Amino acid sequence: MAPSLCAAPYPEIPMSSSQNLLVELFVEELPPKALKKLGDAFAQVLLQQLRAQGLTCEDSQLTAYASPRRLAAHITEVLPKAADKQVSQKLMPVSVGLGADGQPTPALLKKLAALGADASAVAGLKRAVDGKAEALFYDSTVAGALLADGLQKALTEAIAKLPIPKVMTYQLESGCALPGWDSVQFVRPAHGLVVLHGTQVLVSVKALGLSAGAATHGHRFEAAVDPVVLRDADSYAQQLREEGAVIASFAERRAEIERQLQQAAERVGGGVKPIEDEALLDEVTALVERPNVLVCEFEKEFLDVPQECLILTMKANQKYFPLLDAEGRLTHQFLVVSNISPADASAVTGGNERVVRPRLADAKFFFDQDRRKTLASRVEGLAKVVYHNKLGTQGERVERVRAIARAIAEQLGGAELVQQADQAALLAKTDLVTDMVGEFPELQGTMGRYYALNDGLDTAVADAIEDHYKPRFAGDELPRGAAGVVVALADKLETLVGMFGIGNLPTGDRDPFALRRHALGVIRMLVEKDLPLDLQVLLEDAYRLMNESLANVGLQEPGKLVSRSLEKEGAVKVTTYRFLDDQTPDLLSEFIYDRLAVNLREQGFSVQEVEAVLALRPQRLSDVQKRLEAVRAFAQLAEAPALAAANKRVGNILKKADAEVQARVSEAVLAEAAEKDLYAALQAVAPKARQQFAAGDYTASLQTLAALRTPVDAFFEHVMVNAEDPALKANRLGLLATLHEAMNRVADLSRLAA
Repeated sequence: MAPSLCAAPYPEIPMSSSQNLLVELFVEELPPKALKKLGDAFAQVLLQQLRAQGLTCEDSQLTAYASPRRLAAHITEVLPKAADKQVSQKLMPVSVGLGADGQPTPALLKKLAALGADASAVAGLKRAVDGKAEALFYDSTVAGALLADGLQKALTEAIAKLPIPKVMTYQLESGCALPGWDSVQFVRPAHGLVVLHGTQVLVSVKALGLSAGAATHGHRFEAAVDPVVLRDADSYAQQLREEGAVIASFAERRAEIERQLQQAAERVGGGVKPIEDEALLDEVTALVERPNVLVCEFEKEFLDVPQECLILTMKANQKYFPLLDAEGRLTHQFLVVSNISPADASAVTGGNERVVRPRLADAKFFFDQDRRKTLASRVEGLAKVVYHNKLGTQGERVERVRAIARAIAEQLGGAELVQQADQAALLAKTDLVTDMVGEFPELQGTMGRYYALNDGLDTAVADAIEDHYKPRFAGDELPRGAAGVVVALADKLETLVGMFGIGNLPTGDRDPFALRRHALGVIRMLVEKDLPLDLQVLLEDAYRLMNESLANVGLQEPGKLVSRSLEKEGAVKVTTYRFLDDQTPDLLSEFIYDRLAVNLREQGFSVQEVEAVLALRPQRLSDVQKRLEAVRAFAQLAEAPALAAANKRVGNILKKADAEVQARVSEAVLAEAAEKDLYAALQAVAPKARQQFAAGDYTASLQTLAALRTPVDAFFEHVMVNAEDPALKANRLGLLATLHEAMNRVADLSRLAA
């Protein structure tokens, strides 16, 4: 009978020097999507806790292991006992601890007793000033933690801090440390604990009802021996590979799968290559202990189905790697990462081919059935799909998106673009009521394009139907054509305005409607497509059009809640509509500028540069990059610090003025030479800077203004702005307002001041 992994037959032996440490939890199959994170967290917390207790050396190295049935950590140079520490502990003020005769008070003796000392320690107490009073300090030596004790604490902490997606509760097996019906909570039932310090088993360490041993298990079917009894901490990976048929390292197993995938593709030939999918590779790595990649195939007739459908069902449902040809087209062959390596693999390949065939047949059936109805005939069905209880159905949402899309298209192009955008917006959501998207929601938009082309629609409209979801994530491509950009903008603006209008704003880490992603999508399209659209106009138009649309479904006055019934499959569903909050455009504008600021800082622009440009709230977001580059170039000039400081000073003076100051100057009122010189410099420099700004040459505009440094410095040195003469004061304020206006067209330069 194999020895129980709960047992601890190995006696503790004295520890004399640092050794390498191995800790392994042997469990039932762990959730594959969480395995890598679990393995890294388990190992990192163990190391951190041991290091905090002084049980590791400076050059201790960590190796994390994670396979479907184990979490483990190997740490080099772990001490059997932490070094003793000299501790100086404050006791109490001298006036409290010592009487007038210098003898210890009862309070001091009680405090010393609590620390394990007696009256004999009084003579060795130190005095030192602490704040305003002199205090007594007790110096003592604290013994360093023993490894067994420190590791127990570290292991308990590592288990407690695991990022477990969902905890299981299970009963412990009899014969273990906690027999009977006691229950334990963990990610999966644990069956073994290995703790080796060099060759020594730390039997006193326990976790999840298990006592430490030196035995683990290998592959369920292919292990050469069972259990695998480890010789020492350093032989763990080697013994598991040779005796247990397990590659314990997640990274090594992943690399081996990649190698075998490429090797198998080369055997197939014809320039095919496995599909690249990092998430799939991680998940498969978490499903196998010793990978064996095999080539399988399916009937070529299934290739008539859009390859996105076939690829998705193979990856999502079966964890297969489809093979693509040199042009990126799906072939009828695919790769399977098996967890067994039989001499004759035909049963494995045949079984996988039988399993995938019904999946592909379902996809083909859905595709054939969906094509029997046009997208246009499905528009009516969207009226039965509730989008949001305060914003109506998908059918009503489509009408709002159409209205916004038409308004944007009219600004960007002619009648053809308006017609294409309107048709695409009308049909963009219709694939939501198809069988294929009902089965595979990830294909929304993609299937809409295929069905649009099947209906004989224009390619630009079909592309826009697919692209209106883009960009779907950070780094995703933008819509291909103008119609796609228009509908994508309209769709995201409808979502943002609607959700902000009913108060569904993101909070902290919560963003259930992905509003941050939608905002970034709007930003990217406006910037990267260089669209001549003003942000505030876009938001106000969307807000107005959405309110008009909501009014058309039964609202009578702003702020009044109106309910009406929607018939759905015989049941009555009540949906409530209301007008959107009138602060929506301004709130949403601030939200978008905040997202833009974050994005620009991630691109490497400084906080000061970003704040200087966005403080002016430039409406053409496509101009922001050029403004930032101009500010960066200006900041390198020798005149920049002085002008930024002066600009800040001017701004403060104007804010403190009794009334709003107009940028007007009467040359006849100018009295001092310095203010006349500044006015003359402005007359010479400002028109040129203004022309350069109008031409979009922001860098040249700011550099032209650098010539104002000398007259500005002289003005503040020799001129009293708040003169006693009201006319003189008003004129000087007007001069500063003129200067401020000229200096702050590109950015608020005061934000660059130190």
